[in-house]
Amino acid sequence: MELKHATYGIVGLGIMGGSFAKSIRQNILSQAGATGRVLACNRSTACLSQVMAEGVADATFSSDRVGDMLPECDVVFVCLYPHATLDFMKEHREHFKSGAIVTDISGVKGIFEKALPDILRSDVDFIIGHPMAGGEKEGYANSDAKFFVNHNYILCPSDFNKAGNLDFMRDLVREMGFTRITETTCDTHDWKIGFTSQLCHVIASALVESAEDPEITAFGGGSFEDLTRIAMINAPLWTELFISNKEKLVTHIENFQKQMERFKKYIAEEDADSLRSMLSHTREQRLKMGAIRTVKK
Repeated sequence: MELKHATYGIVGLGIMGGSFAKSIRQNILSQAGATGRVLACNRSTACLSQVMAEGVADATFSSDRVGDMLPECDVVFVCLYPHATLDFMKEHREHFKSGAIVTDISGVKGIFEKALPDILRSDVDFIIGHPMAGGEKEGYANSDAKFFVNHNYILCPSDFNKAGNLDFMRDLVREMGFTRITETTCDTHDWKIGFTSQLCHVIASALVESAEDPEITAFGGGSFEDLTRIAMINAPLWTELFISNKEKLVTHIENFQKQMERFKKYIAEEDADSLRSMLSHTREQRLKMGAIRTVKK
């Protein structure tokens, strides 16, 4: 199956589903000789009209008609919340096309590793994935194919995945603009994303909550804004992500609290030597982290 001749199904036309649809249309199905299609399903019919008007989708389906869409799709992106994705897989198990590649975009992976063997048919290949891209605002209206350019895509290959399908997914995400593909286990994904993403959202949210004066931003010089951009959060989604990864996330929070206690102690005791040493070490660590990220690109 060639990328430009496949039929792609997008389930959920939020900011991520919309961005996938737009990226596939612009980067893959605009190629010479392309015969592939984009089919889209969403609960809201308003965005279905929009995706058709923009020429992004070839056909749309309301959520009660997704059973008509899935048998036509070679590749399906399920762009729903984590547990809703699992529920969707269970409910529509018999609707997927034989030989189809199905993938998710969820920020937690352990729940899929545990549940998938009991959900999927053997002739449907579910490839666990997580695009590390997006925006703060929600909805199809805020989707953009450019979100994926020069970003990282995480794949968690399973023993049951077919080698050819994994190659197809690698080629697909590269064509969409992702320049780095990280392959890992579901457990490692949840541990590291718990730190680099979920903990950061917790800290940003806590920082906003700690402000006693809402007008304090009049004194901002950019630091507060940079640190709290991600606090403009999709509350239902991130509540589910935090709780779904609670063991790993709570450990990260506890480790962060220990470091905050060190800072509080050194400052309260006016221990300049210890504070200076800690800050110097922090700078060195951050420089190393930046170097590692650059190399892996």
